Amino acid sequence: MSRILVAGVGNIFCGDDAYGVEVVGRLLRERRLPLVDVVDFGIRGLDLAYALSDGYDCVIIADAAARGEKPGTVSLLEPEVEPSRAEAPPAAFNSAHGLDPERVLGLVTMLGGGCKRIFFVVCEPFDLGGEDGAMGLSQVVAGAVQSGVELIERLVSSIIRDEIGEDATLGDRSLS
Repeated sequence: MSRILVAGVGNIFCGDDAYGVEVVGRLLRERRLPLVDVVDFGIRGLDLAYALSDGYDCVIIADAAARGEKPGTVSLLEPEVEPSRAEAPPAAFNSAHGLDPERVLGLVTMLGGGCKRIFFVVCEPFDLGGEDGAMGLSQVVAGAVQSGVELIERLVSSIIRDEIGEDATLGDRSLS
């Protein structure tokens, strides 16, 4: 059985950047994802890099990402895992609290780790708080948290179903 990590990332002091943190918070409070580690990494990029070097087969990262979509749009991305491209320069992190996903993945490669599959569940932000920062999600992004939770649950169910068969269940929920 694959080891799966669901990682929430983002800065709670930068408005909608906290989307990933809110998604995993809801997963931890309200949902059951057996066989899956769900962790709020916030802005701790080094912690995420070390976790990814710990033998996970699949990671799902929930985050805010400006992609030019309508604010509140939730997307699923599965970038190709290319170890040769994932090289982190020696100064990959200017701070232990920096979290640039590409640099984190590069550091994982340098540490000898890696995942077979990486997914990003991202939400288009409305307000990142500017120079002064902001606490809390905008209304439109707060409304997209449930969509992110449900997308992650369906993705995890699909991954588990592919491994153990069509009749599998996730806790007391059907995988369909």
